[in-house]
Amino acid sequence: MDQIAITRTVTVAAGPFAPGHLGELTRLVPFEMVDDVLTATRGTQRRIRLLPARVVVYLLLAGCLFTELGYRQVWSKLVTGLHPVQLRTPTASALRQARQRLGVSPLRALFDLLRGPAATSALAAVWWRGLLPVVIDGTILSVADSPANLGRYVKQRGNNGGSGYPTLRLSALLTCGTRSVLDAVFDPITTGELDQAQRLARSLRAGMLLLADRNYAAADLITSFAATGADLLIRCKTGRKLPLIRRCHDGSWLSIIGGQPVRIIEARISITTTAGHHTGDYRLITTLLDPRRYPATDLVRLYHERWEIETAYLELKSTILGGRVLRARTPDGIDQEIHALLIVYQVLRTAMVDATDSQPGLDPDRASFTTALNAARDQIVHAAGVIADTTIDLVGTIGERVLANMLPDRRIRTKTRMIKRSNSKYQARGPNIDRRTYKATTSINVITNEP
Repeated sequence: MDQIAITRTVTVAAGPFAPGHLGELTRLVPFEMVDDVLTATRGTQRRIRLLPARVVVYLLLAGCLFTELGYRQVWSKLVTGLHPVQLRTPTASALRQARQRLGVSPLRALFDLLRGPAATSALAAVWWRGLLPVVIDGTILSVADSPANLGRYVKQRGNNGGSGYPTLRLSALLTCGTRSVLDAVFDPITTGELDQAQRLARSLRAGMLLLADRNYAAADLITSFAATGADLLIRCKTGRKLPLIRRCHDGSWLSIIGGQPVRIIEARISITTTAGHHTGDYRLITTLLDPRRYPATDLVRLYHERWEIETAYLELKSTILGGRVLRARTPDGIDQEIHALLIVYQVLRTAMVDATDSQPGLDPDRASFTTALNAARDQIVHAAGVIADTTIDLVGTIGERVLANMLPDRRIRTKTRMIKRSNSKYQARGPNIDRRTYKATTSINVITNEP
């Protein structure tokens, strides 16, 4: 029988630093960046141990790519591709002490370095009339039910005894075109989304267009957002009483909220398919006061981009976490884990944008997050691409997998939002789920009735 021998060369850091890598994603979180963060936060070890601080940072990040595994198993993934290098296997206790010794500050600082909009040449898919659409919203995560966590995080009350796990609220500010994280905050569930939004306003800038749902239409919050120089496009309740100052030619009208001049757009959106017809009314508040430069119907169409953050939360909670609770059993550990999750999410998004940018005109929306995640996991196991060659390939193996498995163009949303989790997993979305695909047409009519 013919045989073939496959050999490969793996280049990683030397000695006890060898397990400190993230596969091909290391090029986006390089050794120098991690070392600088550790120096700035005084997290560098005083003496070289079995688990240097740099290695622990990468261990925490790798743990977010293998959320179904314990940290000893994650360690095994990091060292599998390093054979035949002989490395000691730390005990579970040593791994726990190393994470505690590292603390929270290095992960926070690393997230601050990596957050921000992805650089992309797909301007048409990311920018809108010279503005960068961004979106803000909140979600809920469950944490481990430990005595330490219960000292900070509480269980939600509700029917049937409420939640089984303590919960926290995470709010994020994302770009719509690439779903890159601009900023994020998290607190116990007792802290509301509006309080978190006030803190996220620190990352808004002139040239951004903030999209948000009805929960964020409070007058003081609109004032805070507008003070940053960013423009706003926020939905509000149709029955809210607002003064009419002047009617615009496109059917929208000027008003004022909390001293802030705004423009009100009321529209009726109709979706028609072979299965039927659905109509809904929307009222939007915007600080874009020029109806000729920013027509009402165009703003209504743009508002649909607000749903990009729901997709991002799906990728974080379902694709990465697989619906699991956060593993850390202390508040500091939760802080570490969430920042590690956000870092991993961000670098995966960056790798996906690098891939789609290699083909002009390709919308970043069509890149598969699941494909990127699985490719990144494989690269960790093989310790592949840890140290880049002198010629840097921005696409890489992860990008090649993404480009080979592009998603189809986004379909029109035809159904209202529904609860996806229930007491019974067999009826999570109702007993009769219509999974057929329909051709749909959407019409937008601006309502010009007097307010």
